Amino acid sequence: MMINDQESIFGHGEGLRGPDSANLRRGWTTGACAAAAAKAATEGLLGVIFPDPITIDLPRGIRQPFNITAFEFGHKWARASVRKDAGDDPDVTHGALIVCEVRITEPGSGIRFIAGSGVGTVTRPGLPISVGEPAISPGPRKYIKEAIESVTERENKPCNFDIIISVPGGEKLAQKTLNERLGIKGGISILGTTGVVIPYSCGAWIASIHRGVDVARAAGLTHIAAATGRTSETGVKDLHQLSDQAIIDMGDFAGGFLKYLSKNPLPRVTIAGGFAKIAKLARGHLDLHSKRSQIDIEYLVTSLSTLGASDEIINEAKMSSSGAEILLIAQKAKLPLANLVAVDSCKVVIQTLSSGDHASGISVDVVIFDRNGVLVGHANG
Repeated sequence: MMINDQESIFGHGEGLRGPDSANLRRGWTTGACAAAAAKAATEGLLGVIFPDPITIDLPRGIRQPFNITAFEFGHKWARASVRKDAGDDPDVTHGALIVCEVRITEPGSGIRFIAGSGVGTVTRPGLPISVGEPAISPGPRKYIKEAIESVTERENKPCNFDIIISVPGGEKLAQKTLNERLGIKGGISILGTTGVVIPYSCGAWIASIHRGVDVARAAGLTHIAAATGRTSETGVKDLHQLSDQAIIDMGDFAGGFLKYLSKNPLPRVTIAGGFAKIAKLARGHLDLHSKRSQIDIEYLVTSLSTLGASDEIINEAKMSSSGAEILLIAQKAKLPLANLVAVDSCKVVIQTLSSGDHASGISVDVVIFDRNGVLVGHANG
């Protein structure tokens, strides 16, 4: 499971739910830090003594000061650094140094973004940034540009710069993100639609799910699989011989995945997960997190009865406290409970997908793996 940078469009978004964020300290995205560094570098490049901390304007009317960690300059260039503070969010880029170098270029060139060391480059279609471009998302590009222009307009200077953004150690940080799977090579992405990191936000993970679907569609894939965890991800990849690019890290967000897929369909989808998660899906839950949905023991007991379980097995199941325990009871009795749960889950998946105008032709199957990665249930829609 990956914990990454807020409001991801490329795949390093926090994505984990956690404590009530009302009492947690918010932080600032890599994009916001880059904008502050870019403004400071532009001020210095034009010979202006800039204040430290330096204040930038972010979307939604937010004005935020940032401390400048380091500043250097030379002939026609200046470089400033900001240390990222993700607040109380468990963010892999927390503490990373975001470095922005601004270089004066030829008249009429405007602002050009360049990936420095530790910042990735897009190598596959399907993302909001074109292939070959640095992985700096549209939101940050906009407010980095606005931060620079706020200086050049005030000083009545031309705005022709190369903006080189670097993150020391970014290539190593990227290994903890979905960038490699999405076709972003060489480092992390510079992200943040609003510039703000909301602690334990789920929005970033869902955005990463959406981008995974986009990349798969752009690559012309005909079969993708969405998995709830690492064990089921490995299992479905081996079962259907799928590439890494075809695997979507859905986590608990079945609804976020299925609703997006219903409007952006592919020919075939497999849902993969553990027994308890898929049992929740079978009951219509689209948020599979333990704080948002609970396993329905009565449903599993009724399913055992449907399969012809004896009164002794039914009573034993009623006394159980977990889905895993009931699955074990069913397996000992050689009752295909996991298959039945997979069938019911297929129905929910198909019904959810039917909300899309183009989703009726999607072929669906559901696979269930135990904790050891053994396939215990499978159903075709």
